[in-house]
Amino acid sequence: MDQEILEKMQAEFSKIFGSKETRLYFSPGRVNLIGEHTDYNGGHVFPCAISLGTYALVADRQDDKTRMFSLNLADKGVVEFPMSGLVYDKSKDWANYPMGVVKVFEDAGYKAGHGFDVLIYGTLPNGAGLSSSASLEVLTALILNDAFSFGLDMVEMVKLSQKAENTFVGVNCGIMDQFAVGMGRKDCAILLDCNTLEYRYSKIALTGASIVIANTNKPHSLASSAYNVRRAQCEHALNELREVRPDLHALGELSDEAFNQLAGAISEPLERQRARHAVMENNRTLAAVEALEAKDVARFGKLMNESHYSLRDDYDVTGRELDTLAELAWQVDGVIGSRMTGAGFGGCTVSLVKDEAIEAFKEKVGKAYTEKIGYAPSFYVANIADGTHRVK
Repeated sequence: MDQEILEKMQAEFSKIFGSKETRLYFSPGRVNLIGEHTDYNGGHVFPCAISLGTYALVADRQDDKTRMFSLNLADKGVVEFPMSGLVYDKSKDWANYPMGVVKVFEDAGYKAGHGFDVLIYGTLPNGAGLSSSASLEVLTALILNDAFSFGLDMVEMVKLSQKAENTFVGVNCGIMDQFAVGMGRKDCAILLDCNTLEYRYSKIALTGASIVIANTNKPHSLASSAYNVRRAQCEHALNELREVRPDLHALGELSDEAFNQLAGAISEPLERQRARHAVMENNRTLAAVEALEAKDVARFGKLMNESHYSLRDDYDVTGRELDTLAELAWQVDGVIGSRMTGAGFGGCTVSLVKDEAIEAFKEKVGKAYTEKIGYAPSFYVANIADGTHRVK
């Protein structure tokens, strides 16, 4: 990590909490290369952890109280909470994510023996759909596991972190974000079957190309009703399909052909579209990983573009800003593929761009987007990083 960041964090920690012995942790964000809105439909996803993320300086306390301060949200001040019996508290704002993890750990029989003083610093743009919430959740899980020697492996911590977001924060997210954040590996993406949690690492050998994240800078809230509406539509479609295929457990189990044969069983045209995206995006993801492993980067890029069309036309989660970014990217020489990533309705696109074209890409897309939308996007060239870990 950047020595400057660490020194700044240590100075701020001493100012707020006094001089104490600290431990340093890092938890990455994630970007999903392909496989969007498939995770809660029992399909495959292909995310990777990125070098942007969340740092925590942590000191043990003698009592049951935890005090947290975020350098990114300094106006919220120090947030305090006890280490047992927690309930969601709107006034505690961002701290509900770590509080939720403490609560699900306690419910699972892993009770914290004491509290902490924690200083947080994040390098992820807020609300960009790069999983800042999952980053903070898995970070908290590791801090607890490390401090009290609970002996949980990372997959168990990932599951508890997802449970915290589902049951405590109330966002019905799938497992992908927490899994990518916790299980990330440098220079690899993870092909994850969200139905079984079977996974394997796939080396991302992007010779002469990089992953470029473009942020629409449109504020979006994952907890928004639209996300939960899409989930409900897919669940309803699945239930109708089960009437003709009782052995079906998830949309992710269907081939494109099987879906086309059965689709008439879904009575609502809109729900048919939602289900079609879930099925075809899953199969597209498997094809994309196959292409990448065969070093056919051009085909991978083409499938990324098709993923965006499907998210725009069948799933309706893109919106003007994301569509503008993707459409502008497709016009730039040296762009291999581009699509929205994350939940949608704002947030980011992910593009594979030849290294020599990155500056032109930023300039052309940035200028045209600003002219059309009225404000500028932000760009980040992402390195693929390791998952949540203790730094020192």
